[in-house]
Amino acid sequence: MEVQSMMIRVMYSDGRFDLVKHTTLDQLLGQNCLASFKRSSGWAVVGRDPIRGSGDGAYRGPERRVG
Repeated sequence: MEVQSMMIRVMYSDGRFDLVKHTTLDQLLGQNCLASFKRSSGWAVVGRDPIRGSGDGAYRGPERRVG
């Protein structure tokens, strides 16, 4: 049985929306292509909300992504 990856809703900097895998989310965040992405608690805005893996060690929230 194949396990499906959780898809995450994202909004690109140009206003387009998409659904991406969590691994793609990491890549897009690293490339500064996103304006925001959907968490279970609501939309996380890049540059405003703490984001894990941003390199500054500021994110201290719970693990939300599935492995």
